[in-house]
Amino acid sequence: MTPLFDTVLVANRGEIACRVIRTLRALGIRSVAVYSEADAGARHVREADEALCIGPAAASESYLSIDAVVAACRESGARAVHPGYGFLSENLAFAQALADAGITFIGPNIEALNVMGDKIRSKNHVAAAGVPVVPGISEPGLTDADLIAAAADIGYPLLIKPSAGGGGKGMHAVRGPEELPATLATARRVAASSFGDDTLFLERLVSTPRHIEVQVLGDNYGNVIHLGERECSLQRRHQKVIEEAPSPLLDSLDDGGATRERIGAAACAAAASVNYTGAGTVEFLVSDEHPEEFFFMEMNTRLQVEHPATEMVVRANGQALDLVGWQVRIAAGEKLTVAQDDVELVGHAVEARVYAENPAQGFLPSAGTVAVLDESIAARDDVRVDSSLLQGLEISANYDPMLAKVIAWGGVRAEALARLDTALRDYVVLGLPTNVEYLRLLLADPDVQAGRLDTNLIERKLPELSFRQLGPAEYAAAALWARGPVAGPADTPWSRTDGWRLGDPAPWRTSCAGPGRTAVVTVSGTVGSGVVRVSDAEGTTEHPALLEGLRDNLMTLLWDGEARQYQAVVQDGAVVLGSGGWTARVPVLTREEATVRMLAGIEREDAAAEPEVRSPMPGTVTVVNVASGDRVEAGTVLLAVEAMKMEHQLTAALPGIVHLSVAAGALVKADQIVATIQTHTPEGEQHA
Repeated sequence: MTPLFDTVLVANRGEIACRVIRTLRALGIRSVAVYSEADAGARHVREADEALCIGPAAASESYLSIDAVVAACRESGARAVHPGYGFLSENLAFAQALADAGITFIGPNIEALNVMGDKIRSKNHVAAAGVPVVPGISEPGLTDADLIAAAADIGYPLLIKPSAGGGGKGMHAVRGPEELPATLATARRVAASSFGDDTLFLERLVSTPRHIEVQVLGDNYGNVIHLGERECSLQRRHQKVIEEAPSPLLDSLDDGGATRERIGAAACAAAASVNYTGAGTVEFLVSDEHPEEFFFMEMNTRLQVEHPATEMVVRANGQALDLVGWQVRIAAGEKLTVAQDDVELVGHAVEARVYAENPAQGFLPSAGTVAVLDESIAARDDVRVDSSLLQGLEISANYDPMLAKVIAWGGVRAEALARLDTALRDYVVLGLPTNVEYLRLLLADPDVQAGRLDTNLIERKLPELSFRQLGPAEYAAAALWARGPVAGPADTPWSRTDGWRLGDPAPWRTSCAGPGRTAVVTVSGTVGSGVVRVSDAEGTTEHPALLEGLRDNLMTLLWDGEARQYQAVVQDGAVVLGSGGWTARVPVLTREEATVRMLAGIEREDAAAEPEVRSPMPGTVTVVNVASGDRVEAGTVLLAVEAMKMEHQLTAALPGIVHLSVAAGALVKADQIVATIQTHTPEGEQHA
């Protein structure tokens, strides 16, 4: 057996760094983590055998700094680097710098990175190797004028794609020629800021497309195999949300596995054409209407986020495969001991990505501290959790918002879907908004359950999704939790908090802030058994309530005869509630705060427009489209803020004169006023 490396440096962060470190430990290899100043308390830092700080929070000065990573290798004695995915994982200059330093890159060779790292070059290259490609124009150096001229021949709708991009970032669909010039400008700006390269190309937009990718493994001796396919059609804005293996589309074909065999062979041909080594993924676009047709999109020359779904279903000679383990072995010079005929797919696996975002508020990225964490679902049979989370961990807006992945296996697809939904129901993260409720809503959709998928499904379904709202029971739960446990009989009357007095207990009242309103919760009787009255803008309701349990971040409330269970924690003056994947933050107001809200008229009508334009999340102002003093109309895009690798456009809510309080490049906080709109009265007087 070929000797493996003594020490491997993991040039990444988050859940993928933890996942790679886990395999290195199993192989008996010493692991070295690198981290930015913002990640000093991160989980991957704690789990590695050694950890080195390589720079400040900005990724360009830490995780993307080639010099800093190479210096860390020299300091730690690492003779190989695993890049994970993202950051430097597909960076040709990084692989060359490691080679120059005599350090092994646990990834493909320079040729593969060079050819497949450019979508234009890769598309032309695999077409020459006989792999089918989507019609379009893909030449280096195309200007906006070139692309606009070519668009008519390609035909609408079409797709703008950045040549150096990945993960769907910078991709834009264009329905007609009138949209193309402005969309090209946006795509170039995003591509330049994200990848340092604003080269774009165009492809025909395939109707009802399905995104199917094939996992490949290649060694240094010319052996290339595939490990089946994954269905990644559940996407939002070209970013995958839920993935599964194998594809239900190919499973449904009555062709004896011929299409699966052809798409696997095409993936191997694409990989072999660049002498690919290690683990990689070849992505195809498949028409839902004609599933026997597939087109090459790109090759990801790295490990994929969704690789656990493949690991859950693939067996080689009856044994599971560790893709990271094979990456390390191949990089160390081992020969593949698995042949194509040894590979079989057993059962079905579905993976869901847990993000720090608020789907109910337009998928705004979220930040905060993980106050309560329960990932005990990982101990269940057929459930896997790849996570970067720790209780008390601070989640910032500096990096990608993905926090963890939850994967479930079943003998058949329906069983895997059901197990994943149950796992997400019991997965607890309190302290910042996540997308877990949204994931469960998607899994419950009839089309998803039936396997009727395409890359536009989520966009069509979003208007129909009904996110859970705060109601009287939740306000009561927040008020009861904030008040704390009832004092025991051994305590003196003076220390009790349940309104005890001679005669009937005194009612007590708590004000809770909800979206656009204040809810006043009044408890009559005792906290343990009484009547709860909840008053808000929608009226007053009374409910018999019994507080059955209040301990260990868990409370059970008997509400109108129904037992309701919540996870709860007090954080920064608010009660954070969780239930079945749904979470909400309920600020508990002091008497003074409630009065201020009332006097300030915060509880305005929903339709009232606000003159202040606020940043919905912490981030960086990437572009400003107007100048102070400009007249704008309602809906005018004023500026854009980028956070967690996503750009969000902020618009004027009403017409008037804009006054900016930030400039391009400025760092902004959540809820910070970035602009104000002044309107004109009929007499010409300005007022805010």
